Amino acid sequence: MLAAYAARIDADDPLSGLEVGERPSPTEHPGWTTVQVKAAGLNHHDVWSLKGVGLPADRLPMILGCDGAGVAADGTEVIVHAVVPSDGWTGDETLDPRRTLLSELHDGTLAEQVAVPAANVVAKPEGMPWETAACLSTAWLTAYRMLFTNSGVQPGGTVLVQGAGGGVATALVQLGSVAGYRMWVTSRDEAKGALAVELGADRAFESGARLPEKVDAVMETVGAATWTHSINCLRPGGTVVICGATSGDAPPKAELTKIYFRQLRVIGSTMGNRTELERLARFVADRGIEPVVDSVHSLADARDGFARIVDGEVFGKVVISVG
Repeated sequence: MLAAYAARIDADDPLSGLEVGERPSPTEHPGWTTVQVKAAGLNHHDVWSLKGVGLPADRLPMILGCDGAGVAADGTEVIVHAVVPSDGWTGDETLDPRRTLLSELHDGTLAEQVAVPAANVVAKPEGMPWETAACLSTAWLTAYRMLFTNSGVQPGGTVLVQGAGGGVATALVQLGSVAGYRMWVTSRDEAKGALAVELGADRAFESGARLPEKVDAVMETVGAATWTHSINCLRPGGTVVICGATSGDAPPKAELTKIYFRQLRVIGSTMGNRTELERLARFVADRGIEPVVDSVHSLADARDGFARIVDGEVFGKVVISVG
């Protein structure tokens, strides 16, 4: 079957390790099922994998991809849940210390077929386009948990999103604006800030700008480069929810004094569980939300989609059409 996979690791030139070609069809384990993939989404996780982060060389070749949607063996249209718990784990799979994402230990969704545990598929809402379904499993699920499970902010509150262009950021803006939050964004790129406003953000600010008032929560995906700004923007008792650190995880100042004196909450947030994915899919379908799609590429041309992420050109989700 055709697949996009990591053949080599190169921290400096990740695209040099990406291959698109034939790979063996998946072999099912007991309790697993095979999904005929219709569409898959790219994430920064895929680029990090090509750099060797979370994917050691001894697991290569590895088919990449966490997001995916397709048709299960019984003909059901499904969305693939990317968080795979370890054998015997019960409870929230995101809390399993031995959990993995698809493409870390088990082949991912950037292929004509993917094998996953039977519990790792949820029904795709009737009529939902494949491109929409392919956006939900990773970035959108991450945004859903950050905003609705971990922020503690009620509709009507003000939420700042650090960065305006990536998949998580655009998902936060779209979800939050529909749910009744006042969504603000920052961006180094004025054009991306303007696009975020078109998506539903109330205001866009230059990165690091002084805000007109303190916010109830900050959605932090950038890390070191924006950490002090995130802390400074919070009202007393506010919350910063952090799901990543694309600019590094060691800010110049930890800001511990501000955190304890102003009684701020720092919440780590990783992906979401299967139940949250089901709720997200229903919410998107019921509210008629259309995830912003940066571009769509065939599986054979997956490298072009990866290049958009590597070059920082992306606004929204890059989708790979498979079948």
